[in-house]
Amino acid sequence: MSTSTPQLTPQAQLQLPPSPAFPFPFPGFGPVLLAVLPNSGPVAGGNTVTLFGLGLAGTTSVLFGSTPATIIGQDPLGLTVTVLAPAHAAGAVQVTATNAVGTSNPVTYVYAAPPVPHATAIIPTSGPVAGGIPFTIIGTGLQNGTVTFGGTPATVLGTDPTGMFLIGIVPAGPVGGGNVPVVVTTPGGTTTVPGGFTYLPAVLPPTVTIPVTPPAGAAGATFTITGTNLTGAIVMFGAVPATGVTVNGTGTVITGTVPPGTPATTVPVIVTTPGGTVSAGAFTYV
Repeated sequence: MSTSTPQLTPQAQLQLPPSPAFPFPFPGFGPVLLAVLPNSGPVAGGNTVTLFGLGLAGTTSVLFGSTPATIIGQDPLGLTVTVLAPAHAAGAVQVTATNAVGTSNPVTYVYAAPPVPHATAIIPTSGPVAGGIPFTIIGTGLQNGTVTFGGTPATVLGTDPTGMFLIGIVPAGPVGGGNVPVVVTTPGGTTTVPGGFTYLPAVLPPTVTIPVTPPAGAAGATFTITGTNLTGAIVMFGAVPATGVTVNGTGTVITGTVPPGTPATTVPVIVTTPGGTVSAGAFTYV
């Protein structure tokens, strides 16, 4: 009895499935991109983006639209390529990778427009004309901001990741002080801090050129002291403050009333201002 191998009719022959949409990365097939992460970033670029796919080994070029990215790493298995995204206008672009075998399919990457900055407050609101003190600006969209105080650039130390806080160092201000606008500029625009910043004039130490006059008298008498930088003065006769103290507009003459004291005693007269303390002679009660 003989046997023979049955012959399959053409209709019964094995039907192969259609080829996949993307070629599997065996040698000879081009690279395949599956994803880019993150899939969005700033228009300034410079952020790290990782391409995931198959057959990416030996990638020589990565394009974001028509702009080349900087390749900073890739694994030998051809599964990932790491790049620095180039700068680009806001909007979606197609990312492709090219190696010796060919160019991949495109994957979408979105360049996000930078947020428009908005400043609501500055802390502190005033400081010395010499500057040099830290400040914090509160608002939104303050990332990558620069700051000027009355047109003078401040030293920016940084912002928090949310862009709600910007910190820096106040620059020197105008001689004599005064209020100046504070302006924050970011890639998204410009904003002015409400109220600006007030530079406080330098407080100079007081001087006395003519001590208390008269140098002797009774309580209730009027006295004068002459000098410079006397604005805001407090005058002490020993341990007792003088009353009715006034200072002229130029800060050079103090007028007041001698406070009560013990007859036949001499007490020191001391003038104190925001700039310091100075002796104004002595006063003898008679």
